[in-house]
Amino acid sequence: MRGFPMADIRRLRVACAALLAATMIAACDTKSQYEPSLPPAAGFRVDDGVLKLWTGTPCSGVIRLTLTFDVGTQASKEQVWTAPQPGVTVERMDLLATPGKSSPDTGGDLQVQKPLPADYDWTKASFLNFSVDGPKAFGARVDLAQVLRESAAHPSASYLFGQRGWMDASDVQRENEKSFLTVCTPDPNR
Repeated sequence: MRGFPMADIRRLRVACAALLAATMIAACDTKSQYEPSLPPAAGFRVDDGVLKLWTGTPCSGVIRLTLTFDVGTQASKEQVWTAPQPGVTVERMDLLATPGKSSPDTGGDLQVQKPLPADYDWTKASFLNFSVDGPKAFGARVDLAQVLRESAAHPSASYLFGQRGWMDASDVQRENEKSFLTVCTPDPNR
């Protein structure tokens, strides 16, 4: 019985090597199928000791907002806001006051369900993770130290949108779906 010709063996080796390389490359793809194609962001700033949120575009049907400070650490704390179905529209709101200041108005049907501990000083946290439930939405993360340090240097209409930097309404309108996604903007590439 004759064996395979040498040329066939070489082709088989090349095909196997190509298949192995393709498998290795596919196995190294760490991007989740649910990960947005652009980085999501929400805007934050501090005015008169109050942490303020701007989603960048309206989030309709919000039934829950979650703020998690220093997630994944022993210092991690969470505040949860809820609203009854069918939810509320959120675009801008006051989230927290610095210790010693009065609590912000929670506005209508959106109420604090789980407050931060009374002795917790959110201004000492490093990061804030923000999530929205109800509409299809993405989470966002912001460097709180940067928000606290830089807010006074920016006009009151500008908010820190994570890695995107300080943006006002015209910046958000121009860059949303190009360099980032607001937390409630559907991913145009999915």
